[in-house]
Amino acid sequence: MYLYIMAFLVGGLICGLGQIFLDFTKYTPAHLLVIVVVIGSILTGLGLYEPLVEFAGAGVTVPVMNFGNILTQGVLVETKRGGFLGLFSGILEIGGTGVAAAILIGFIMAAIFRPKE
Repeated sequence: MYLYIMAFLVGGLICGLGQIFLDFTKYTPAHLLVIVVVIGSILTGLGLYEPLVEFAGAGVTVPVMNFGNILTQGVLVETKRGGFLGLFSGILEIGGTGVAAAILIGFIMAAIFRPKE
């Protein structure tokens, strides 16, 4: 029960802060998306993302911040294995499946529902 509450509170806090950011600045949702992904990457690089996942669970693994975590984890794994070239080969090592699935599902939904311009 505790994990559900923490996931709700932390995930809600992230989303609430994002909404406040959008309401009080002239930035667009695309800017916020990039900022949140970068924050996830920075937290992963500093070793702070995993303790946050243990504390909040799905509250930090469901928002887009986790995409930055996944990209950075792939880079870290590949740089340990292949050195400098891992910076380029590891970016989608872990997250490639999720990106491919999102593109495929988006294409299927667009074909089924025929979005209007």
